Amino acid sequence: MNGSELPHSSPLAVVILAAGKGTRMRSNLPKLLHQIADLPMVSHVVRTVIRLNPDYIIPVIAPQMEDVRAVAQKELDGFTGQSFFAVQTEQLGTGHAVKCAVEELERTYPEFCGNVLVLCGDVPLVGAGCLKDFLADFNAHPRFGASFMAMVPPDPTGFGRIFQNADGTLKDIIEEKDANPEQKLVRLVNSGIGAFRSKNFLKYLGQLGKNNRQGEYYLVDIPKILNSEKIDTGVFRGPYRELRGVNSRTQLAELEQYWQEMKRLEMMESGVTLQDPATVYFSHDTQIGQDCVIGPHVIFGPQVRIEANVEIKPFSHIEGATIQSGASIGPFARIRPHSHIDEGAKIGNFVEVKNSHIKRGAKANHLGYIGDAALGEQANFGCGAITVNYDGQHKSKTLIGDYVMVGSNATLIAPVEIGDGAYIAAGSTVTQNVEADALVVGRSKQISLAGKAKGRLKRS
Repeated sequence: MNGSELPHSSPLAVVILAAGKGTRMRSNLPKLLHQIADLPMVSHVVRTVIRLNPDYIIPVIAPQMEDVRAVAQKELDGFTGQSFFAVQTEQLGTGHAVKCAVEELERTYPEFCGNVLVLCGDVPLVGAGCLKDFLADFNAHPRFGASFMAMVPPDPTGFGRIFQNADGTLKDIIEEKDANPEQKLVRLVNSGIGAFRSKNFLKYLGQLGKNNRQGEYYLVDIPKILNSEKIDTGVFRGPYRELRGVNSRTQLAELEQYWQEMKRLEMMESGVTLQDPATVYFSHDTQIGQDCVIGPHVIFGPQVRIEANVEIKPFSHIEGATIQSGASIGPFARIRPHSHIDEGAKIGNFVEVKNSHIKRGAKANHLGYIGDAALGEQANFGCGAITVNYDGQHKSKTLIGDYVMVGSNATLIAPVEIGDGAYIAAGSTVTQNVEADALVVGRSKQISLAGKAKGRLKRS
């Protein structure tokens, strides 16, 4: 790859380091597949990179990481540029991982001449705006052969310390395990994000050595090589809140909490009322319209879209559902995937809805289960009523018409259709289709034996 000084709008290749095993996570699941807001960390990073509109995206994975490849590829399917994977066959450090990617880039696109941005797959919350500012600063200083993004964490333990020259350029980066006690007092640290000119970059990567306690090729040793050729390296300070990485379950939880806090603020600023913000949890794709009111302890799973003027009462759990304007959900309601709640409908306390369409104005107020069903307009689904949708092998549909009254503790055994205006008496078990406007009583005849219970409770 050859090239001279780059213009402001330089071509861009982004390398995502995704080959780490994450042993500190103590998990059989690869670290980058652990989720924040119901989305794998590697997906967060790839989505952010796509927003940069780069020319190339190159995730670096380890052998047998096909699950990580598949998740990343799912995000890359919507990318309009070029993408391909590089495989790091041995865990020999960040410098080696980047070398694998740049070698693959040179083999595949030998004409590339631009910037190479290196990101860590375990830094999932870095924003596109932060990265654009970093790249803009890099392009504004054509004398820089590389630049590293720095941050100031509350506790610098575990990070490589950054040392600067008097003019602000990078003097050295010393990893934690190689730092002496005095060097460890420095709080400015390396975030792991770097930008590099493609000219001679592969040559410099080939000059990295392993003379350190880890016995690895450090990407942070590139500035020493550049310095030997009188080429400066820049330092750009970024926000710690976006640059935190994940190496443990504790750090994963910390980033989840930060993401949720930012999402809560975003929701309230967009016109959503959160009665107790700290207890409401969103998914990465939750959509909620203006003037909705969300009660305490509500959890949104993936694929939830809620229109304006909906009330979600406390302790409700919603995933994979669409809820239209004016509907009311909860408290203690469970709305499961593939459910559609129409305008003005009401799902009350301890009601579960799964793969069902609750039509306009319909009500299921108490203690019910509606699964694989349609509940017609203005229909009433009584307390304790259920649809029996599974026979142990197959799931079947229950179709309930408009203005139907389903009495308390009624059992509708699918497949079954209830015509418009029908009335199902309380306690009935319905096994056959019901015609419109029919009254159905499907329960055992009551038998009363006079005097047979006298003194029974006293004797027992």
